[in-house]
Amino acid sequence: MIRVGVIGASGYAGAELVRLLAGHPQVKLNALTCRQDAGQRFDQIYPAMTGWVDLVCEAYDARKLIRSVDLVFTALPHQLPMSLVPELLDQGLKVIDLSADFRFKDAAVYEAHYKPHSAAGLLPQAVYGLSEVYTEQIKSASLVGNPGCYPTSVLLPLVPLIKANLIDTRLLIADAKSGVSGAGRGASSTSHFCHVNESFKAYKVGSHRHTPEMEAVLSDVAGEPIALNFVPHLVPMTRGMQTTIYTQPRGGVTLRQIEECLQAFYAGRFFIRLRGATPPDALNVKGTNSCDIGYTLDARNNRLILMSAIDNLVKGAAGQAVQNMNIMLGMDESLGLQSCPFPI
Repeated sequence: MIRVGVIGASGYAGAELVRLLAGHPQVKLNALTCRQDAGQRFDQIYPAMTGWVDLVCEAYDARKLIRSVDLVFTALPHQLPMSLVPELLDQGLKVIDLSADFRFKDAAVYEAHYKPHSAAGLLPQAVYGLSEVYTEQIKSASLVGNPGCYPTSVLLPLVPLIKANLIDTRLLIADAKSGVSGAGRGASSTSHFCHVNESFKAYKVGSHRHTPEMEAVLSDVAGEPIALNFVPHLVPMTRGMQTTIYTQPRGGVTLRQIEECLQAFYAGRFFIRLRGATPPDALNVKGTNSCDIGYTLDARNNRLILMSAIDNLVKGAAGQAVQNMNIMLGMDESLGLQSCPFPI
């Protein structure tokens, strides 16, 4: 049994981690920490977990945590993990961080969109945790920077096609919609029920912090700088994410070649479900670690339209983190993540 802990267990991503880890056959959930709800049992914070997890959420204590776990998930706001992770790694723990702190190789790019990085020396060893793309690197990693939810939904359809040089990277437009849980558990006016219900709006147009994350990965894959137009939207649902990407196939590339490329790249990958021309539906991935991908060619305009659907809290956060843990530890990547989807 691998002993694991979750730092920041009472947030939405942290709670989803606890839910998934509680059902993992090779995991012993040994420690939960949180600041706001320290001293409370987890099943008091989230009554749905009654009978599953009765651990008490404690204030963070590095020495106590290090003695009780082998691997740690940090589900904290950006800037906090960088202050904790160096000590955890020094003590021999493996770390999977769900913030943006270890997603970038270039500290300057991180600092341009967040704040100064106090653990920039760790960035070269951190592996970007897009599970289906960086599997081999994740296998030997001690520190994984788990991707953002929007980047997961955008990168999974695009990476195979860019690797195969099938699309014109000068035209990349991603239009994405997220449920409100993507904003986190903290209250704000933008996520207040009265502002979200019966509402549908774009936000942070041209300035969302996930854009440089996506561009860094796409540039790495392409071997040249890639620019992306990305527009996120907030939709009045609790969880789920739907992304539509517009690009252009290179001269002579057919839809059949696009399909064969995606099929070959994701052959045998349990969580990637190719839907062909059928538009993916966020309802069909709710609560799962699946990414459904659709694709069609608008022949009149020579536009390739890629579509994806994920659960932003699972494949977009906690589920992919558990998938990365499985890969790091040499286990089947789907272990603990094989719950059957809801049909409705």
